[in-house]
Amino acid sequence: MLFRNKSKVAVPPTPAVVSAAIAGEPDLRGLGRVLWQKKTKILGFTLLAAAFAFLVVNAITPRYRSESRLLLDTRENVFLRAEADKGVDRGTVDPEAVTSQIQLVLSRDLARDVINKEKLSDKPEFDTNLNGIPALRTLLGLLGIGRDPSTMSREERTMESYYDRLSVSAVEKSRVIMIDFSSADPELAARVANTIAEMYLGVQQAVKQDQTRAAGNWLAGEIDKMRTKVADAEANVEAYRVKSNLFVGSNNSSLPNQQLTEINSQIAVARGQKADLEARARQLRDLVRSGKPVESSDIANSDSMRRLVDQRVAFRSQLAEQSSTLLDQHPRIKELRAQIAELDHQILSEGERLARQLDNDAAVAGNRLESLTASIDQVKKLASQTNEQDVQLRALEREAKTQRDLLESYLAKYREASARDSIIAAPPEARIISRATPATKPAYPKKLPTVLIAAFAAFALSAGFTVTGALLASPPASYSYGYGAAAFEPPPMPRMASPPLAPAAGIAAAPLPVSTVEQIARGLRHAGEAGRRVTVVGTMRNVGTTYAAITLARALAHAANVVLVDLAFGAPNLSVISTDPKAPGIAELVRGSASFGDIITRDQYSNVHLVAAGNVGNDGALIAASPALATVIEALTHSYNHVVIDIGSAADIAVERFASLATHAVLVAVDPTHPATKAARERLMMAGFADITLLVGRVQSAAA
Repeated sequence: MLFRNKSKVAVPPTPAVVSAAIAGEPDLRGLGRVLWQKKTKILGFTLLAAAFAFLVVNAITPRYRSESRLLLDTRENVFLRAEADKGVDRGTVDPEAVTSQIQLVLSRDLARDVINKEKLSDKPEFDTNLNGIPALRTLLGLLGIGRDPSTMSREERTMESYYDRLSVSAVEKSRVIMIDFSSADPELAARVANTIAEMYLGVQQAVKQDQTRAAGNWLAGEIDKMRTKVADAEANVEAYRVKSNLFVGSNNSSLPNQQLTEINSQIAVARGQKADLEARARQLRDLVRSGKPVESSDIANSDSMRRLVDQRVAFRSQLAEQSSTLLDQHPRIKELRAQIAELDHQILSEGERLARQLDNDAAVAGNRLESLTASIDQVKKLASQTNEQDVQLRALEREAKTQRDLLESYLAKYREASARDSIIAAPPEARIISRATPATKPAYPKKLPTVLIAAFAAFALSAGFTVTGALLASPPASYSYGYGAAAFEPPPMPRMASPPLAPAAGIAAAPLPVSTVEQIARGLRHAGEAGRRVTVVGTMRNVGTTYAAITLARALAHAANVVLVDLAFGAPNLSVISTDPKAPGIAELVRGSASFGDIITRDQYSNVHLVAAGNVGNDGALIAASPALATVIEALTHSYNHVVIDIGSAADIAVERFASLATHAVLVAVDPTHPATKAARERLMMAGFADITLLVGRVQSAAA
């Protein structure tokens, strides 16, 4: 096969290069032959890189790594906690707390203590200047790559080596912290890792003890101040009480208020006694005046009345006894009746006397009531005069109580702090769950993996350079191709019919050119990028716009991937040919109720993919104005060779909104010579459609 450029000048192929395929694709067999020809150089470079890596890893001083693990949890005894913290759950540690503790392990203060304890500054491994200033690091420092060891202090050099060998991390989804330390001495690596963990726990415990001790010292000073304030506040209360004569009674109330309470009680008792005596006297007098037998508790409590009643009972008994043998006119009978009558008279007289006595007692109770009423009026006047002073006194008492309560709370906290400090009740919130042990195998460098990686990298680089050189030596893929000397160019891409110029005034316009569906499809295939999007629009309704869009999409689908989009929101029809007529469409995608993959279906009768309008409702204008339409069309353009858009009748929509989606337009009309057809075409041109092709539709196709 010979390759020719566009000027038809023959260029012979370069030996041992990859030949070009028909569409400019590389020949894999040719690439394989090139790699096989260069196998000696590729394998030699690979072995050389592996040998160099082997020498380097054996020259590096090995490091041994040891690991110590800490578990973060609260170890504080609930019985030794402060009273305010006993109800708080302190057993949980959040991820932020774990990260904070890791930073504490990595702190420079802790590092300085570990270095001093293990005397790391005296070891050449950590202070490279002990064996002489390294020339390589000095040179790199002069070039600005790293720091020059000669300009660093001894502590800085040791710190740098310390952090270079230390690694602290958290175990995922746990509260465990891993402390890894590496060194050329495995014993030293294990010892330093354990020292870091122990000193971290010591720092935590010391911080807690310092906090407790500082709190106790602060509370001691505040308690002395509060005692003085409490004494002053209570002295002010007593001084004001004496000054205002506001003494407190037995029930912790002021004397006027206590007197008011007592006098009110006495008035109630006196009023009750008076009413009771008056009622009893009135009842006794009514019984006496009625002539009925006098029977009352007051009469029963009178000795003279009881004696008279007993005598009457005795005479009545004798009268009953004598009446059984004597007649009524017998002198004895008359005598007994006379005596009984006299006793009744005496009983009535005694009842009248008792009633008068009750009246006298009621009068005495009334006088006492009047006296108590006068007394309570005087006490009320005195109480009203001391109300303002009592308010001020209560304010002073509240202030004194507040100071006293604060003093008591400080005393309780001070006692707790003193107890916690004395018994060292401040365990650290972590514990060692795994101590470091000396390692038996070095962790760095990994000799075998390093050599294998270096060999693989050398092999990949050498093979890549070989393939790249072969591809660069091959002819460009844009050359035309042919057989033998009869090379040929691809056929020229036909352009779509250009829109005719608008007729001048007074000059008859030429008829508009009309194309068929096959011509339009062929022109779109050869138009390249400009023919990937096309808008189908009708001059009016029922001219077969949807039928023309379906026919054009099916014609393009014979040799390409095509999607047909229904943007005729006023009269959507494409869903009737879909394999899923009830699938969501553009409307649901714009509203956010459907995803991009949900709206794409297939044509029942071809390979065309469909995007229906969906449930538009009354939102056609809003959906047409949505900026999401441009995003949808752009995404479809990246996935399909051709995007056919059906926007319906130009008379029912604002065509200006669709010109940016696809500037190539197919205008469907029944009569090309009709003025409405020319007016629709001019409207499309004014809207921004750059290339407009006329297609004659039929009313029958609209019905189909």
